[in-house]
Amino acid sequence: MIFNRLRAIWKPELYHGWGKKNKFFEGWYYKIISKDQDYAFAFIPGIAMDENGIKQAFIQILDGKKLKSNYIKFPFDEFKPNPSVHDIIIGKNRFKTNSIELNLPDVKGKLIFNDIVPWSKSFFSPGIMGPFSFLPFMECYHGILSMNHSINGELIINKNKINFDCGRGYIEKDWGHSFPLGYVWMQSNHFSKSEISFKLSVAKIPIKGFSFIGFIAGVWVNSELIEFTTYNFSNLRKCSISKEEVSIEMDNNKYKLIVKAIRSKSTKLAAPIQGFMDSKIEESMNSKIDLVLIDKKINKSIIDDIGSSACIEVAGNYSLLLK
Repeated sequence: MIFNRLRAIWKPELYHGWGKKNKFFEGWYYKIISKDQDYAFAFIPGIAMDENGIKQAFIQILDGKKLKSNYIKFPFDEFKPNPSVHDIIIGKNRFKTNSIELNLPDVKGKLIFNDIVPWSKSFFSPGIMGPFSFLPFMECYHGILSMNHSINGELIINKNKINFDCGRGYIEKDWGHSFPLGYVWMQSNHFSKSEISFKLSVAKIPIKGFSFIGFIAGVWVNSELIEFTTYNFSNLRKCSISKEEVSIEMDNNKYKLIVKAIRSKSTKLAAPIQGFMDSKIEESMNSKIDLVLIDKKINKSIIDDIGSSACIEVAGNYSLLLK
């Protein structure tokens, strides 16, 4: 049990709940977009334990085009994680880094993911959390399984066969006991060039009696992941949030990042609070992100593009993030 928990520190894609009995959640987020972008879904398998030790497994489905969501509960003993590789079974459904198999009342089929683009990692920075991965008292941890990949396969959704060949996908995860006090999160890998992918989050993070604004952004371009994070001495220069848009600026010693996200209609999703999925957040899958990445040395834009089928969440007391 202890070995499984230690191994998961350096493999954040794995299950982290070994030995946990209460106040814990873990969920994996699979974003699925068809080639023509007419279909946008998120499939979120996970588990939740409340403060009294009541446990459940779940699969949450977000239909980004129809603005609908569905939360399907399973007995906890139907959740079967592999301790060595990312391979999660919930009932008759299976979730891996390179595939998903769904056998739900209204969703059936299998999708294969190719050309996975993971977040960078090292011994002292096991994933997107960097050195914060080693702190045992964080409220919420985060991981990236794939910044960008292609999709092959089809799903039968509400008796309609949908082909996802040559679609695009993205996979991330969260675990802990609650989402941050306030946060903004966004992602798109539908730019004019298929090899561009972008992810950003800014959050108010409490740690043992004090709190700070943490941020993470990654731009995958030209086969390189450019990172802006709290722990690599990047700077958050601006964070402005309104009902219509989110504007954020960051920089590091080489690059400047300018982001303007245009918000669109959103859908309610279940979210964790003290381990159980009793809170609500709202997510859009139809937004647009205006992304500019500037090489500071030559003062030239590497990217000046608009990402579509963008996901955006603005949740909690986001006024804490304004700058």
